[in-house]
Amino acid sequence: MLKTTLTALSAMAILAGSTLAAGAADYSIRATANSNENDEDYDGLVVFKNYVEAASNGAIEVELFIGTQLCGNGAECLQGVADGSIDVYISTSGGAAGIFPYVQVLDLPYLMANDRVAEHVLSGDFTRTVRDMALESSGGTIRLMTIGNTGGWRNFANTRGRVQGPDDMAGLKIRTVVADLPQELVKALGASPTPIPWPELFTSLQTGVVEGSKNGITDIMGMKFPDAGLQYLTLDGHAYMGALWWMNNEKFMSMPPELRRVVVDGFYGLQQATFASPKRKSIQAYEDFVAGGGDLYVPTPEEKAAFAAAAAPVYDWFKANIDGGPEVFDALVAAVAEAEAEIAADLEKDLQ
Repeated sequence: MLKTTLTALSAMAILAGSTLAAGAADYSIRATANSNENDEDYDGLVVFKNYVEAASNGAIEVELFIGTQLCGNGAECLQGVADGSIDVYISTSGGAAGIFPYVQVLDLPYLMANDRVAEHVLSGDFTRTVRDMALESSGGTIRLMTIGNTGGWRNFANTRGRVQGPDDMAGLKIRTVVADLPQELVKALGASPTPIPWPELFTSLQTGVVEGSKNGITDIMGMKFPDAGLQYLTLDGHAYMGALWWMNNEKFMSMPPELRRVVVDGFYGLQQATFASPKRKSIQAYEDFVAGGGDLYVPTPEEKAAFAAAAAPVYDWFKANIDGGPEVFDALVAAVAEAEAEIAADLEKDLQ
C-alpha cells in the first residue's frame, strides 16, 4: 500500500512538472531575500515556490533571487516592491523600520514568552492589523502577507563574561542597528549601544570596538563570532526574530480570487517552514557553541523577571516616539493575552 502511494505521489510530481513546463505561466512572481541558501528565508521561499506553482497548475511561476541581485537593503528592496520591480521581499523589523516604523513593535522585549505564543500571535489578527497599517502608509502599494521567523530568538552575547541579570550588563558596549528602539533597550539595561554595520561586526568584536551583540544562535555561529571572542551567551530571549514578508499589492490584487487563495496558502506554508527551520538549525548551533568553549547561561525565572522589569520603560518610549506606536502596541499586547489564555486552556485539557 505504501509503495503504491509513493508511486502515485511520484507520478503526480512528474505530472505537475510536465504541466509547468508545457505552457507559459499567466503570472510571474519575482521574490527576493537578501540572504543565502543556508537561511530559513530561503527554506520558506522554496516551500512557497513549490506550493504556488503546483497548486496553480502552472498558472503562477515563482522566480527566486537570493542575495542582492535585485536590491541591496531594506529601503531599496521595499521601494522595489512599491514600484513593482520586485513582487515579494522579506525584511526584518529593523530593515523595514525606515518606511514602517511601527513594525519595530516586534523588537519590544519580553512581550512574547516562547515559540508557541509567538506563532499563535503572528498567525492571527495582529498580522492583519499591521497589514492594514502598511497598506495605508504605502498608499496601497505594499501588502504584508505574513510574518514568519528568521533566526529564532534574540539573546545577549558578549566577550567579557557571564551575564545573569541586568546588573551584569552595566557598561557593556553592545552592537545594535542604527534604529532607535534597540538602542533604547540596551540603554535601559545599563549597557552602551554601539551601532555597527553587520559586515563589520566580526572585526569590531575582535578589536574591542564592541563587546557584545543581540542575535540568534544561528547568526552567531554562521558568522563565526566565537572566533572573534563572543564566548558568553545568555538565553534571555528578549525578542522573537520576526520576518516580514511583503508583496506588491497591485500584483496580488490583479490575480483572480482562486489564484489569490493559492498565494495566501503558499505564504501559510512559507510561514510554517520558517517557524520550524530555526528550531532545527539551532540544535546543532548550540552544540557547536558549547563544544567550542562557549558559556551558555539560562536565566532563572527571577532573573528573567529582572531583565523584563529593567526593560519596561522602552514600552512607554515606543508609544510616545513611534508613529502608530500606541495602536500597534495595544494590538500586540491584546494578541499575546489572547494567545496565552487559549494556550493555557489547551494545556489544561491536554494535561488531564
